[in-house]
Amino acid sequence: MPSPADSNAKKKSRTWLWVSLAIVVLGAGGGGWWWWQSQQAAHAAIKAAKPQRSPAQYYALEPAFVVNLVDADAVRYLQADVQLVTRDNETRAAVETHAPAIRNHLLLLFGQQSVAQLSQRSGKERLQAAALAEVRQVLKHEAAPDKVEAVIFTSLVTQ
Repeated sequence: MPSPADSNAKKKSRTWLWVSLAIVVLGAGGGGWWWWQSQQAAHAAIKAAKPQRSPAQYYALEPAFVVNLVDADAVRYLQADVQLVTRDNETRAAVETHAPAIRNHLLLLFGQQSVAQLSQRSGKERLQAAALAEVRQVLKHEAAPDKVEAVIFTSLVTQ
């Protein structure tokens, strides 16, 4: 028959077992909570550090551009619908203000092209890059914001 001392020792042993288990569970829970909080803070810091992009704003240069091309063998034309892309409100306002000067420069640029230059995608992309440079140059010359990101052709027809 077990003595009362043995019974008392088993109760103390079980009590310590439960206390130890509770400490481990609480420690793991606290550690998990701390880790989760640090991860949330890290994600918030990364999100705050990323610059937020404004939505793209498109400005259509209307009416469509129609110019004679420089081909010597025949009379050829280019018709282009052009839109400018910016994410800056001040640049958009500057584009609206200086649209006549921008159109003039683009008309001159488009009139220097030939059908052979525009027959390949690479030629059209070079024309877009040159048009973007022209637009930025006009805005810089006018001391206006020049944060135009792209010149987009929504229609480009040669004939």
